[in-house]
Amino acid sequence: MKCIKIIMLLCDHVFFTTFAPPKLKTIVLIPQGWFVIPSRDCFLSSADGITQVNMKDIRNIAIIAHVDHGKTTLVDRILYQVNLFRANQQMGDLILDSNDLERERGITILSKNVSVRYKGVKINIIDTPGHSDFGGEVERVLNMADGVLLLVDAFEGPMPQTRFVLDKALELGKIPIVVINKVDKPNCSPDEVQEAVFELMFSLDATEAQLNFPTVYGSSKQGWMSADWRTPTTDISFLLDTIISHIPPPATAPGTLQLQISSLDYSSYVGRIAVGRISRGSVKAGDSVSLVKNDGTILKSVVKELYLFEGLSKEKVKYEVFAGEICAVLGPENFDIGDTIADAENPEGLKRISVDEPTMSMVFTINNSPFAGKEGIYVTSRHLRDRLFHETEKNLALRVEETASPDTFNVFGRGILHLAILVETMRREGYEFQMGQPKIITRMIDGVLNEPVENLKVQVPEAFSGKVIEIVTKRRGEIVNIEPKRDRITVEFNIPARGLIGIRNPILTATEGEAIIGHRLKGFEPWKGDMQGRINGSLIAMEKGQAISYSIDKLQDRGKFFIEPGDEIYAGQVIGEHTRGNDILINVIKTKKLSNMRATGSDDKAVIYPAVKFSLEEAMEYIQGDEYAEVTPKSIRIRKIILDEIERKRAEKKS
Repeated sequence: MKCIKIIMLLCDHVFFTTFAPPKLKTIVLIPQGWFVIPSRDCFLSSADGITQVNMKDIRNIAIIAHVDHGKTTLVDRILYQVNLFRANQQMGDLILDSNDLERERGITILSKNVSVRYKGVKINIIDTPGHSDFGGEVERVLNMADGVLLLVDAFEGPMPQTRFVLDKALELGKIPIVVINKVDKPNCSPDEVQEAVFELMFSLDATEAQLNFPTVYGSSKQGWMSADWRTPTTDISFLLDTIISHIPPPATAPGTLQLQISSLDYSSYVGRIAVGRISRGSVKAGDSVSLVKNDGTILKSVVKELYLFEGLSKEKVKYEVFAGEICAVLGPENFDIGDTIADAENPEGLKRISVDEPTMSMVFTINNSPFAGKEGIYVTSRHLRDRLFHETEKNLALRVEETASPDTFNVFGRGILHLAILVETMRREGYEFQMGQPKIITRMIDGVLNEPVENLKVQVPEAFSGKVIEIVTKRRGEIVNIEPKRDRITVEFNIPARGLIGIRNPILTATEGEAIIGHRLKGFEPWKGDMQGRINGSLIAMEKGQAISYSIDKLQDRGKFFIEPGDEIYAGQVIGEHTRGNDILINVIKTKKLSNMRATGSDDKAVIYPAVKFSLEEAMEYIQGDEYAEVTPKSIRIRKIILDEIERKRAEKKS
């Protein structure tokens, strides 16, 4: 192939550059120097160092799996395989889990984009969350991919979220590659898991092309992938080769520009950035475009800057980007996820991204306790309202509704964890507010009250299966299947969504932490009947002040305490759990009366049991209908909605 030498005249200096593009249209002289104008299918080495890629040499894939099956670890291995980092660069593990909450909890919460280059092919990778509560993140990004890597644990096999994400991918016509991960686990059965995945795909009405999926075996942790789990290799190049050979390049359709916004990015310097895949046409910086909103309205705009994903970062490009590429666009304003960036003269919007409806709601209100404003920065209803509605712009599965009170909002989400992540994020940002008891969302279907029902799978050692069945059936759960697997048993239930509130801790306690729990929404079914809630009543503080060890010691026979000596409390705060079913008022700020008289036994040493400390999810699950969880950047407290005892009794009589 001939090499072409181009002279570039920049600032009175002469530069010589030699390269060999596959195709050339022409060479044009412009004031800054000589540039090659490429044809659509060529590579271009531009002055800023970015490489334009042949559309046939792009692969867009999403990595989907059940929680903790190794998605983010696999992405780490891919990044190291393609030598994205310097030899002396220490990046650590779980590189894409950059969020503090993700690293603390060990789960992926937000979908993220990264791209790598392997054998001349650019592979755009989308890492997705594995927990069912964040299914909305998976649904909104799947339309950017042409194929999916379905990761399945070689021991656990397909789990509820595996079915959920696979169903969404197959429905959209994505081509799957199955990766049986963690084959280094003892007692694993990769061949049986592969058969189970095939049966799962068949039950989900996969097409013949989808059923003809390749299977890759390996261990992300050990850093190898192979066609046979019995013959380990030294790296994961086999997986990358399979992606290139099996996942098709982006299909292009004739027509004008269409780019559906699937994700949002934010820069404190330039503001909001739209991220999505170009479905049709092309775009470059400086183009006039139309923003087609979900409600059909059209806003005119200009593409100020265009970015492509290169490695872990975004690189600004000045050339034209064609269909099939995932890019970030700066310029359009007032956009939402699901909007379409289209041609300026002939705008055509794409079908809105469909996301499953929320199944749970909670009341969010301002903090009006006696300790309000002491620990938080943002405490007013305006701050709370703005933050909640801002979250709905990027979190498709979340809904916020205003109520008759300007201080109170109904927030709808996919589950306790979905809402808890929002609350924890707001806490760390300095917000202070209160939350009511979680409630499930019901529907009237053909005049019959229906409630959301979840498919629950619990994997436990055989000795604990009876305890799990007892806990779940008490919450209106029905056994669907029991499957022994060596020394463990997988029990499958259908259970009302309200039965899942607060179920994790009892199951983990009963199974000594051995249970693996997963669930997904099955659908709406007729109301299953009343369900027993929390049996024990509350210990309520009588007065405001500092908790005294003497008082706590004398009242320990009344129940378990949530506070420790020296903690500041206020009247109406729930400071413990009563041993009986009723609420009682106690005084824990009473000190020992001092005198000069002594008696045997009056100076006994106080032995106080450790206080029960709730995590955020545990507090959200624990509260009753007449209680609030008070959340501040430093504290989580439980309180009665009506703090005054007399007013509480009046309200009870009226109800």
